[in-house]
Amino acid sequence: MYDWVHRTNLWVARSPIGRWFLLENSGHPRERKGSSFFTEIRAGLATFFAMAYIISVNATITSDSGGTCICPPESQADLCNSNTAYLLCVQEVNRDIVTATAAIAALGTFFMGLLANLPVALAPGMGLNAYFAYTVVGYHGSGMIPYSVALTAVFVEGFVFLGLTLLGIRQWLARALPASIKLATGIGIGLYLTLIGLSYSVGIGLVTGAVDTPIELAGCASMLRDPTTGLCPDSAKMRNPTMWIGIFCGGILTACLMLYRIKGAIIIVTYFPYTELGDSMFDFFKKVVTFHPITHTLVAQDWDIAKHRGQFGLAFITFLYVDILNTTGTLYSMARFAGAIDERTQDFEGSALAYIVDAVCVSIGSLFGTPPIAAFIESGAGISEGGMTGLTSCVTVGALMCKAAAEINWRYYGDSIPAFLTIAIMPFTYSIAYGLIAGILSYIVLNGTVWVIEKITDGRIMPPNKDEKDPWTWRIAGGLFPPWVRRLARGKKDFWRPENEDVVHSGGLEAQKHMEKREMTEGNTV
Repeated sequence: MYDWVHRTNLWVARSPIGRWFLLENSGHPRERKGSSFFTEIRAGLATFFAMAYIISVNATITSDSGGTCICPPESQADLCNSNTAYLLCVQEVNRDIVTATAAIAALGTFFMGLLANLPVALAPGMGLNAYFAYTVVGYHGSGMIPYSVALTAVFVEGFVFLGLTLLGIRQWLARALPASIKLATGIGIGLYLTLIGLSYSVGIGLVTGAVDTPIELAGCASMLRDPTTGLCPDSAKMRNPTMWIGIFCGGILTACLMLYRIKGAIIIVTYFPYTELGDSMFDFFKKVVTFHPITHTLVAQDWDIAKHRGQFGLAFITFLYVDILNTTGTLYSMARFAGAIDERTQDFEGSALAYIVDAVCVSIGSLFGTPPIAAFIESGAGISEGGMTGLTSCVTVGALMCKAAAEINWRYYGDSIPAFLTIAIMPFTYSIAYGLIAGILSYIVLNGTVWVIEKITDGRIMPPNKDEKDPWTWRIAGGLFPPWVRRLARGKKDFWRPENEDVVHSGGLEAQKHMEKREMTEGNTV
């Protein structure tokens, strides 16, 4: 068996497929050591099982916005939570998003592998979909702008992201953000998702808004809550059976299954209530394998944005910047883990094509009705291996996203305080955008003050542990413009081809050093 596997790996490596994907023994000058056909197939299957949960979770979160369904005025008091016709429409939107999520994830991941040759999967991003559903559109359409206008913002953001990538500005924007805030963004999104999973609107109802305090313990049935304040009677707190089902089945049981890396937990923790809506869900579930055409969310953009200018702009800017941060951070981490980072330019092979694929898929995904697409960290780490679905999965995913807290530089207050504000403001204001704004502004004020005092006193007054500060610079090695622009400016016909490939064929190490020195010089003066 081993001999057959080895022969097959060798045969594929020496084929045109092997040279295209730079497999080991392909004879390509940039072949990737340790890569083989069966290893890549096995890794692809592991990635699929690690991120399959996004199909269910993204559909649940996105459809909570109500999609294209219209809540009639007489039912808006409770946001149509008791309107069966509206809820059935939302259920159809949920099924549309299931199909859309699977389609765009398959399409984006395929082209990421084929064109950029990176083992990275694309799908609607966790965090971005929550911001899309609960802040921009709002639960059942109670947010800033309608669902169709939000899709327009996502569509435009994809093309702007594409332009920034081609011009190299994307790399500068990502590098300009301090490392502590980059890490804190993911943690803040994790806590944001956790609060969503614990709330009544789409979660298990463990907490609710309060009068004397921001939130308080809840856990009663929805019909027992005070219609004005939303509070639970003291005698009914923590007595809702649905909440306990969510805690034990969707939380503790799922976590135990994840401890043992057990696949298929998605089936164990799925619950269908015995109602008209639950019966419809179970009928769809019993089909096992079926294709549901996209009927409500396909090309649902609304280009009449005149009356939503301010909110449209805020949503667009947040989508753009968070997409840049998410995708850049994930791809950079994966390339660093694989040892593919160029320490001189802090870039990696295939980065331009990777960002182009991501940008195009963002716009295509919006045509399907999904929030912005992002690269998934599960592509390499498999942090969500094992199934999880339903509302409590928001809490589980939030816990996984918070593990980056250990990597924040807590030793220097100029890094740690902005990071903490980013983490805290996101869930407490129910907004990713406000968290980023708080973190960036506090970083500028704190570190700008230190810089001014240091300049005024000629370096005599400065923090005693400033040497522990994370390094930061707005400059990019090689210049702002990407390598392909510099090659085009030199008149190189095949400007899209990496320079180091030509060096390997024609000049050896000394020529490569000379080429790197020349590109560095041209990059600083272009």
